[in-house]
Amino acid sequence: MEHKKAKPVRWVGSSRTDLQAFPVEPRTNAGYAIWVAQLGDKAPQAKPLKGIITGAGVLEVVESHDGNAYRVVYTVRFADAVYVLHAFQKKSVKGKRTQTHDVTLVKKRYQAAEADYRERGG
Repeated sequence: MEHKKAKPVRWVGSSRTDLQAFPVEPRTNAGYAIWVAQLGDKAPQAKPLKGIITGAGVLEVVESHDGNAYRVVYTVRFADAVYVLHAFQKKSVKGKRTQTHDVTLVKKRYQAAEADYRERGG
């Protein structure tokens, strides 16, 4: 069995603190998905994030827990790291649409991740 070297995780904005505030089960499941991404694979629960940043390797993990929805958005677009862009509890469990505030934040943090990647020589 080949051992892969894990890419580092780079946390954008408050994403790490926000993820740490999740209940144990959704936090653990999201953490597993990020770990799998660090190894260069995609966890079964990770789905491409649609309609926000196309073609950018942005994935989303959606976890339900006690009637609440928790989401973690990260990108595998950059060769040297996994950037976690946003972790949040979805306010409305009715409908699938993500709130404008969260969409805007993901876009801004993706731009910040791009800038960080370029600064590091990517």
